[in-house]
Amino acid sequence: MKEQFSLRTVRKKIIMVSKIAGIALLLSYLVSTRLPLDQDLSFLLWVVFVILLILIIDYLLGRFISDPIDNICEMAYRAARLDFSAPCSVTSKDEFGALADNLNKMSENLQDTLGKLENANARLENDVRRERKLLGERKELTDRLSHEMKTPIGVIRAYAEGIQDETDEEKRQKYAGIIISETERMSALIETLLELSALENGAVSLAPERFDFVELVETVAGRLLIDMPETDFALQYELPDHKVFVFADKQRMEQVLNNFLVNAKKNVSPKGMLRMSLIEQGNMLHFSIYNQGALIPQDKLPKIWEKFYRDKDAKYSGSGLGLAIAAQILSMQNLTYGAENGSDGVRFFFSIPVVSYEYSNGRF
Repeated sequence: MKEQFSLRTVRKKIIMVSKIAGIALLLSYLVSTRLPLDQDLSFLLWVVFVILLILIIDYLLGRFISDPIDNICEMAYRAARLDFSAPCSVTSKDEFGALADNLNKMSENLQDTLGKLENANARLENDVRRERKLLGERKELTDRLSHEMKTPIGVIRAYAEGIQDETDEEKRQKYAGIIISETERMSALIETLLELSALENGAVSLAPERFDFVELVETVAGRLLIDMPETDFALQYELPDHKVFVFADKQRMEQVLNNFLVNAKKNVSPKGMLRMSLIEQGNMLHFSIYNQGALIPQDKLPKIWEKFYRDKDAKYSGSGLGLAIAAQILSMQNLTYGAENGSDGVRFFFSIPVVSYEYSNGRF
């Protein structure tokens, strides 16, 4: 009985409204004809009642049918334009309510699918940009490598031809030595390029460990600056008189120190000063190496960290990769670094966090 009179469908709602309207119309007519009033007045009252009944029926039909249809059409219009900002607000327990619920679920699924599609497109665009960047880097590397190889290959060819025509054994040995030296130079250049490429592409992972950074600086500086005979510069240095521990890739940091010190030594002016300092401030350790000599033009300071960059006015030769490798290693460990001109020279520097004695395996 309850199910029979429930209004769970639009059809039942329309039938129920029509039945009520018919019954109300019939009863009103019967009542108006039996009222002790003038016939015209009774008819007028009946007409007023019919008008009110029509208005009520129009309101009910609008609420049950027109309003849900308008709401659903508006929702469908927004969905057709991929606007899912507002859900359909029809909550009736009939076909319109079920349709609105399905539209809302469809909109959620479409929005989720479009979000995934946008993420996929963004990843694809990143992959395309990365691929284009890699292609550009490969072309640049090929062009640079071709340029760098021209000189040693030309030297090797010239001296190889000289060996063929030379009868003096001493000169032949000399030419052979030059050829070997140039091949070693090419081999070192290729190995350095491969190492830098591996660092940039993430093919090489860091192996951080806890170690005394003061000891590492003393070892590298002793090998490159103090124990070298026939040095043409004066050395000043400032180091902590106690152990200072850091957590980093020791082998790679040794490579950074080596590149910084070699660069400073090559650029120091004759009889000039090299000043190396390692200063502990709070929880940071600041390393710097200052060489008296020619300044670097301000517009060229950012370029010194680029691959193959060399100042055409520099008095020494090199591959132009040392500082690029150092910059890559420092960046991979999120360490700040830089270079700046002083009054009579250039200072290279970087900073690294200090760790406590209890620090182990990346935890305090």
